[in-house]
Amino acid sequence: MQGKVVAITGASAGIGAAAAQVFAAAGAKVALLSRDAGRIAALAGKTGGIALPCDVADAAAVRAAIGHIAAHLGRLDVLVNNAGVIEPIAPLADADPEDWGRAIDVNLKGVFYGMQAAIPVMRAQGAGTILTISSGAASTPYEGWSAYCAAKAGAAMLTRAVHLEEAAAGIRAIGLSPGTVRTEMQVKIKASGINPVSQLDPEVHIPPEWPARALLWLAGPGGDAWLGQEVRLRDEAIRRAAGLIA
Repeated sequence: MQGKVVAITGASAGIGAAAAQVFAAAGAKVALLSRDAGRIAALAGKTGGIALPCDVADAAAVRAAIGHIAAHLGRLDVLVNNAGVIEPIAPLADADPEDWGRAIDVNLKGVFYGMQAAIPVMRAQGAGTILTISSGAASTPYEGWSAYCAAKAGAAMLTRAVHLEEAAAGIRAIGLSPGTVRTEMQVKIKASGINPVSQLDPEVHIPPEWPARALLWLAGPGGDAWLGQEVRLRDEAIRRAAGLIA
């Protein structure tokens, strides 16, 4: 990662913040994107990166952020599409349409906006990696999560689409399904009391550093076997390959 430039959405907390620290420790220049300007500014101070306040649901804001990165850092080697929301947690029939739509705006359209903004920069370089945080919800429905499941399923298909369309241009696209991770999202899920995930013992959740380290692994040669696919961090073989377990 020495000399590489990495952009991470949803970088203010959880997997995004952990990834910022992991990539920075590996020598990358990290651009932190989030709506929480204060948090990413503090994290940028620790990692030596740059903070770019940005709502991924705003296509123009995402284009501007990626444009700023390319103009001021000279390139973009890795985009981590991490920003996501779990709300609304409600039966489909009862979900507020505006809240449901906002989840799609962030979890699906936000991924599309990031990919679309990054691809021209990566094409011009002849290389680049787009990593998107996926979920078991991309393939398994969960009660109360219709928006989240639908968006994650769509985002998984976007990864496949980028691989199909851009692999010849040197662009690598991979999805990472981390399983349940000890983040603020899990606190909200637990409080909802809806579906089996909310009933899990918090002790079973993995630390955010694990998916962060897996992202670093996928950004390198370790990801070459998974281009256009989803990597499931629940798989012990994957954890071992990523260096998370012996």
